[in-house]
Amino acid sequence: MANILAIDTSSAWCSVALSLGDKAPEFRHEAVSAGASQLLLPWVESLLANAKLSLKDLDAIAVGIGPGAFTGVRLGVAVVQGLAISNNLPVISVCSLDAIAAQITSTDTYKKTKPQRFMIAIDARMEEIYWANYESQATQLSKRVGDIHLTKPEELNLDGVQLIAGSALNAYSSRMPIFDGLKDVEISISALGVLECAKQSFKEGLQEGVRLLEPMYVRNKVAFTTAEREGRMR
Repeated sequence: MANILAIDTSSAWCSVALSLGDKAPEFRHEAVSAGASQLLLPWVESLLANAKLSLKDLDAIAVGIGPGAFTGVRLGVAVVQGLAISNNLPVISVCSLDAIAAQITSTDTYKKTKPQRFMIAIDARMEEIYWANYESQATQLSKRVGDIHLTKPEELNLDGVQLIAGSALNAYSSRMPIFDGLKDVEISISALGVLECAKQSFKEGLQEGVRLLEPMYVRNKVAFTTAEREGRMR
């Protein structure tokens, strides 16, 4: 089994996980306002020390590349670039929505319904949602169907969807199309989901050189201008 370190700072959480073969992974996960930059490297060192490993013992480093919080995504990518370059390690890029889709299969909501198709939808701020559809697979991680979308809440395409999960439900539920299926409002991205995706990618030989690592930007604009904010308040 590969030794993989997984990092995610694409949301309001700082999250680090370390795979340990057949054992449960080492894991740290904490809500932070703006302190992820101070926590990330000490957490990595702590997890490796607990496992009696060094960075050079790793087979790869995985990171959530977004879409998500602009500053957080850049922080995670920059830290992984530094660690990978200094230790000559390959990297594995993981889309935030794919990581949540990997986590959802272990939840009670998912197990109750075993949906053939489900949607991950997260708050993109600026009154928009990042979303993608997934098909459940019997023997491997769920498969993303189609593109990652950035739309207004009213523009979600729920055709065939049996379950919706993600932070967009809390932020925009009143503006979404009517949906009679199950919802999971609690789940959010963590390094455990990044790690699950990374392990599958590593098996398939999809690790890559660190110079190819970059954030996933679905949106170019990351905030309203002052004039736009003032106009919305009128």
